[in-house]
Amino acid sequence: MIINEKTFEKARKKIRDLTKNKETIVFTSNDDDLNRKILEKEKINILLINQEGRKDFQKQRNSGFNQVLAKIAKKNKIDIGINLDEIIDSTSDEKQKIIARIRQNVKLCNKHKLKMKFITQEDKNKRNIHDLRALSLTLGMPTVMTKDLNN
Repeated sequence: MIINEKTFEKARKKIRDLTKNKETIVFTSNDDDLNRKILEKEKINILLINQEGRKDFQKQRNSGFNQVLAKIAKKNKIDIGINLDEIIDSTSDEKQKIIARIRQNVKLCNKHKLKMKFITQEDKNKRNIHDLRALSLTLGMPTVMTKDLNN
């Protein structure tokens, strides 16, 4: 179940309702502060970081993920999600930026030994496991990380 909320209170209420049902909870938001708050305080399974519509910094890409979030995710056993819909549906200029940001996140996840998963919301963007493994190796994931990929 994918939760996309703009306020902490609404997100917390939905997450608490879904934890009773023992569902896999994927949280996503365009607000980096809200992502950190949810990562610290709530029991989610996957944090899906959206890359579309971000502005990069002068000397670094703004990927929405940093070493502080990586440490919190490792402590709480939360996986990091890659939005496959963004990669497939974006224009070529935006796709280059999105892939560069994802590569930065892959390096951080590899350093902190976090798992990454591909998340799709639309059925037309679903891919088989071999395509996902090839994409993940191209993005720089080690082979250990590609073993438990799912879509």
